[in-house]
Formats: sequence, structure tokens, C-alpha cells
Amino acid sequence: MKNLLTCLLLAVALTTAGFISVNRNVVKPKPSTAAAQVFRLANAFKAMLSAEQIGRLEIPLSKAAATKWTNIPGGASNRNGLQFSTLTPEQLTAAKAIIKAASGTTVNEGYDEFLKIGQADSVIGASGKKGYGPGEYIIAFLGTPSETETWMLQFGGHHYAQNVVYSKGSTASATPIFLGGDPREWTTGTLKYQPMAQERAAMAALLASLTEAQLAKAKLTDKFPDVVLGTTKDGQFPAEKSGIRVSELSTAARAGVIKAMMPWLDDIDADLKARLLKTYTKELADTYVCYAGNPEGKSGNADSFLQEVSDYVRIDGPGVWIEFSCQPGVFSKLAHYHTVFRDHRLDYANLWDF
Repeated sequence: MKNLLTCLLLAVALTTAGFISVNRNVVKPKPSTAAAQVFRLANAFKAMLSAEQIGRLEIPLSKAAATKWTNIPGGASNRNGLQFSTLTPEQLTAAKAIIKAASGTTVNEGYDEFLKIGQADSVIGASGKKGYGPGEYIIAFLGTPSETETWMLQFGGHHYAQNVVYSKGSTASATPIFLGGDPREWTTGTLKYQPMAQERAAMAALLASLTEAQLAKAKLTDKFPDVVLGTTKDGQFPAEKSGIRVSELSTAARAGVIKAMMPWLDDIDADLKARLLKTYTKELADTYVCYAGNPEGKSGNADSFLQEVSDYVRIDGPGVWIEFSCQPGVFSKLAHYHTVFRDHRLDYANLWDF
């Protein structure tokens, strides 16, 4: 009895100290090649900078600094870090190499999507609007890049924000991630660009996979003018989940929930993506799908969803949180998209309480 009590007390102590996971679905990080490459490229970039530039690039890691990201224009005036327009071509190439190593490699996702969302900003800039374009994007280090200690990489600009935490040689977290785009599509020469078409298509297909009865159960009466957990909304997850539980769906529809997550998982490095995919798959039965708006939405018809302003959909699990919102078009007549990818447990690698 005494030995049993000792073991129980030890288990409680270890759990409190963070050595035993209270959620066995969560796949733990291991040292990764992606994190090692980012570390190497970060140091190579720093070696190209002046002391003044390093002072703006690298700032102390803190809650206030980590949460200083936004999806609105403004360049470095409302973000941490170095603005791309202040870098030499060689420095910019080195900065983008870091971002590429930290991102996914899927076509039209990850680094490719980062560049194309920046190109959308160029379209706005070409119309005569000042303060738009990839030159307004930033890169920042919170803490000193390290293979053993914790530090954070931030990059983004108008309609893009990614916050990647590295710790003990692994990618600990990459959320929050904000993706948006206005215009949502445009043509340059003979090429048509639609950076977020895959996000919209995956979510629309998910909703179309539900039966009419399931759509009725998943639908919310609230109106959503934007994503709920965008910038400044850290830690404000609703206390209760809404919509329909994935365990109630058909096998095909359940697979569609995972497929709908992929355009966001494809934005992060392969090591973290594999871990999160395993975790979210294990937690799928306890994940919920809800949506709002979509007055023309019909079961079996993906084209009837996510077309109009205020159309909205959310995937909310024990870990995963993904929102997709249709916004008024500002620089085109088409509705454009705002999305956010968060994790209930891993935003900012859970370094702070919110």
C-alpha cells in the first residue's frame, strides 16, 4: 500500500512537471531535420546583417511579442522584425530561404502559398494603393535561434501570419496561422492565380458530404462577420463546442474532415505536420463541424457552399481549430477569404497562459 501511494504521488508530480502527458492522443515532438535546417539558415541570415538590422530582427521572446501579429496592412509598423523592403536582394533571398524551410512543400500551399498571397498584395499595390505588396512583409526572431533552447520565428504581412516555435531541436508549434487573400483570384499574363482555392474547395466538399439532416444539426443561427479567433483573440476558445460531432458522420464524411484540414497542415514543415495529423486523426471522433450562412448550401453540391459574404465553416476538436470566413471584397467584387488555424493546446507551444 505504501509503495502504491508512493507511485501515485510520483506520477502526480511528474504530470505537474510536464513529464507525463495527460492526453495520450498527443504525439510528442522529436529532434527534426526541418528545425535543424531553419536554425542553420537563420544563423546564415544573421551573418549578412548589420548590428542595427539584427537589433530589429531579433527581440526577446515574450508573450507580448509573440502575440504581436496581424492580418491587416502596415508592414513593420504593427509587427515585429525586419521589413522585406529594407533588405538587399541577397538578404531577402536568405530570409526567404528560412521561410521556405519552415513551410510546407505542397504545390499552392506552404511556401508557394506564402509567395502567392504576397503576389495578391502586389495586385493591390499596382492599383495605386500605397502600403501593399510583398515588400511590406516581415521576418522576426523572438529569442536567439538555438538547437537546444526555445525560440520563435514569425513571418507574414497583409493577409498572412505564421508563428513557429522551435524547442530542443524540434518544431514545437506553428500556430496561430492566419491566411487570407484579396483579390482571391487574378490573372497575370496567361496565368490565373487562386492561392486559397484549395482551402475553399476542401471545406465546401466537407459540408457537401453531410446529409440534409446533418447539415441542419451542424448549422448555427449566429452570424459571423469574420473569423472568431483572429488576431488579439488568443486563448479565447469557446467553452462548449458547436455543431455536429464527427462520430455521427459516415466513414466517407469523416475522411472528408481530415481532408478539409490538409490545406492548413500542408502549410507547415513535414515533421510537425506528421505529428499533428496523427493527433487530429486520433481525436477525430470528438471533433465537431459547424457552419453558418450558406443559404443556398445543399447536400452533395460543393459549389453551393462558401460563395457569399458571411458564409462560414469551422472544424473544432480537442486540438485542432480551423475557421473559414467569406469577407466582403475590398479590391475586387468577389468575396474574399479569411482563415485561421489554431490548436487548443499548442498555440505558441503553450508557453504562456491566456
